[in-house]
Amino acid sequence: MRKKWFLTLVFIFVCLLGFGQIDRSEVDEKYKWDLTDIYSSYESWEKSKNNFVIKLNNIQDFKGTLTQSSEQLLAALEYYASVNKELARLRLYASLNSASDTREMKYSGMVKELQQITADLFANASFFKPEILESEWKLIEGFIKSEPKLKLYEKGLKDIFRLQEHTLSESEEKIIALSRMITGNAYSIYNTFTNAEMPYPIITLSDGQEVNLSKAGYSKYRAIANRSDRELVFETFWENYQKYQASLGEMLYGNVKSDLYNSKVRNYESALESSLYPKGIPVDVYHSHIDNINKNMPAFHRYLEIKKRMMGLDTLKYLDLYAPAVKGIDMQFSYDESQEIILKALEPLGEDYINIVETAFNERWIDVYPTLGKRSGAFSNGAFYDGHPYILLNFNGLYEDVGTAAHELGHTMHSYLSNKNQAFPSSRYEIFVAEVASTFNEVLLFNYVLSTIKDDDVRLSFLMTRLNDFKGTLFRQTQFAEFELRIHEATQKGVPLTGGKLSEIYTEIVHKYYGHDKGICNVNDYINMEWAYIPHFYYNFYVYQYSTSFIVSNTLATKVLDKEEGALERYLEFLSAGGSDYPIELLKKAGVDFTNPDTFSKTIELMNNIMDEIEKILDKKGI
Repeated sequence: MRKKWFLTLVFIFVCLLGFGQIDRSEVDEKYKWDLTDIYSSYESWEKSKNNFVIKLNNIQDFKGTLTQSSEQLLAALEYYASVNKELARLRLYASLNSASDTREMKYSGMVKELQQITADLFANASFFKPEILESEWKLIEGFIKSEPKLKLYEKGLKDIFRLQEHTLSESEEKIIALSRMITGNAYSIYNTFTNAEMPYPIITLSDGQEVNLSKAGYSKYRAIANRSDRELVFETFWENYQKYQASLGEMLYGNVKSDLYNSKVRNYESALESSLYPKGIPVDVYHSHIDNINKNMPAFHRYLEIKKRMMGLDTLKYLDLYAPAVKGIDMQFSYDESQEIILKALEPLGEDYINIVETAFNERWIDVYPTLGKRSGAFSNGAFYDGHPYILLNFNGLYEDVGTAAHELGHTMHSYLSNKNQAFPSSRYEIFVAEVASTFNEVLLFNYVLSTIKDDDVRLSFLMTRLNDFKGTLFRQTQFAEFELRIHEATQKGVPLTGGKLSEIYTEIVHKYYGHDKGICNVNDYINMEWAYIPHFYYNFYVYQYSTSFIVSNTLATKVLDKEEGALERYLEFLSAGGSDYPIELLKKAGVDFTNPDTFSKTIELMNNIMDEIEKILDKKGI
């Protein structure tokens, strides 16, 4: 490790890339993912797609045979699994190409074509569940006992009977399957508009530098140290969003109505239940989590007061939340340096884990830098069952970007180990546990970096970085979850969600969380458009799982770092378990009972302990 890397780190050519202003062709190949691992060329993908379409109609050959014998049931399930695996590969190639350049209509056309093919697949296979439900579980259970290979499908078959009251007739299931062609349109429009067509403003900072406030640009410059520059960044960026409030509102409203439609046709009481119940997650988990966060708002407000104290501000504003709390600690990293840091941080997970991460770095599993037309944000996609996951980053050189890389590598390792240790039908894990591995890596990264720091100012900076994780993941994601719940409940009651109404609901929630009316943090009026910046609101009750997973990962990481007997082995088994059991049960096996209230309390206790240390250093320094 270079001496005092945390104080002065070389920041190679990321300055150019950070604006998202260069063309993809200007980026070195080693920093772009290699999609030839999936298909050697577009022509190869096209040929595979055309052959795949022929296979779709063959599914109908199994109609009327599913409950005739264990052999027939096994044959149908194996064929359907193989078709789904191949479809996932086709979709991955199309979606990754599209993500690399959302402006390219050829790629977006590939995605749309696969959406149609997916709808056709579900339509052709719509007889599966109704036909199986015409029998009794006792018959299917007998099949499983007589044919050992059916054991692999037992959980899925049990779920068919568990969801019996929410399964419709074959003709109705076919209609629902075909409706997939239109129910995903809202997100497609939002994604294309905000990433490819929505114009973003250019501003001039106090040093004379012109910057493009794209999503990537905003993410970078909202953290700039100069407060007047931050005010310009926030005001300009959000006022630009305000121009499109009506259209962005229609997009999100369309998505919420789609969720509500799906819940009603399947006889669920709410869109929330429709999202959670099939995954084995009690609705009470969602509600109780929001309640627990609201009861512990004083801990969050304590964080905000510390932020205000450290920045020496009379009034803390929302636009100050991403700025460095300790002046003079400008932490920037080259991507190559971030790899070195991440590998050291993840050493507690063992040599095998590290070797796979190194492979991800070295064999182009990762697309690193922001470029013209590239999708914003970051993700890991593990859909290539017979290959490896892929990661998209928009690396700007901030510590936050190092954390994002570690985060996405957690997803990648979860998918990689599940795919390697589970058969395809049980390889896909539920979303409820999807953010555990990612936030676990963030904990290890933070603990490693903190262990290298002795200087009080730098230590303060990193302790605040850790608190920012609590802010951004535990509280902010729950804030989003509460907003998502509110807008779905409003729609269910018949309230039309205009852009103005969405802003009204969002403002009310943000004011509560940040103590606006108590004078804790001033939330500028233009923040009412922040809901339009969050793509996760199109993911059907996804965001709360960042927060719940944060609680779980902190608990598990503490066990591993404390070298609790069996903790590492249980964690790696969890990463390898895929969807072989229900999420709550998988977490219990890993060592966390999420239904136990003490699990939440310990996380808040950890947060308060960090704030205790910060305040001791501040008192020592007379701040």
